Amino acid sequence: MSKLILGVDTSNYRTSLCLINEEGAVVAEERMLLTVKPGERGLQQSEALFQHIQRLPTLAEKMSWSGHEIAAVIASTRPRPVEGSYMPVFTAGESWGRGIATFLGVPFYSTSHQEMHIAAGEFSVTTRPAGNDFLAFHLSGGTSELLQCRRTAQGYDIEILGGSLDLHAGQLVDRIGVAMGLPFPSGPYLEKLANQVHEDELRVPATGKGYHFHLSGAETQLLRAIDKASYSKPAIARATELCIAKSLEKTIRYAVEQGHPKEVLIVGGVAANARIKARLKERLEHPAVGCTLFFAEPYYSGDNAFGVARIGLQLWLNTNVI
Repeated sequence: MSKLILGVDTSNYRTSLCLINEEGAVVAEERMLLTVKPGERGLQQSEALFQHIQRLPTLAEKMSWSGHEIAAVIASTRPRPVEGSYMPVFTAGESWGRGIATFLGVPFYSTSHQEMHIAAGEFSVTTRPAGNDFLAFHLSGGTSELLQCRRTAQGYDIEILGGSLDLHAGQLVDRIGVAMGLPFPSGPYLEKLANQVHEDELRVPATGKGYHFHLSGAETQLLRAIDKASYSKPAIARATELCIAKSLEKTIRYAVEQGHPKEVLIVGGVAANARIKARLKERLEHPAVGCTLFFAEPYYSGDNAFGVARIGLQLWLNTNVI
């Protein structure tokens, strides 16, 4: 009977479960977005936590894993791998995972949501960064951080180099999307809208210096364009994408100029945007810059339990001989 690792992730907006085998291949996985009312830009932690508690058993019932045995359980228990990092939603996955591990008599491991994104990015791409040290840009509704990463036996050592000083990239996308009447989370809908135009009719400046950038000024200008109807919605959506891409490009360029690795892994929900990806590859993989970019496979760009399970497999292998 083959062994499986169960990964659990209960983030702000998605409940996820994933079972992988000893080779790291997915045996079964289920995920479900939390419900956000039309016109709203998010959920209170108490409501998100309640929805996770409801969804975990439902997702588990959909998964088929007959002929296998769960060898370990791992959950994301905090946003980042730093002391004091805490968010109530992760207690849903942690308590559920600990209970299962206890009754099965198997180890329970914990990791962070940020490490999950990095692992999901690394193990969903065809080719991973060659070096143990690399840069990562974590882009989501709650994080826009440039990270110096080092692989370890437990996951990753992470140092925050910089990122947004106000709005996160995902927040900008969601706020502009909701203001234009798009559903929340707005990423896929905004990208589809932006694909309706083929030129940059509206340009919003990317402001920042060194390792940091700002997006609140861009939000103000984009919302003004929506209110005045001075540009079409597709043009505004495209301008949102371009502003984020330029902000990331400037920040990564600066980091590389300061001597940081030129291998860059880009993860998080915003990393699934095709136009942002194309812009960054064009500008940063140019011979004059010399970066090599790695983007998480779109299905694993957003919140998921696959990255959690991959870290769990590594931890389990550290103490077990197959």
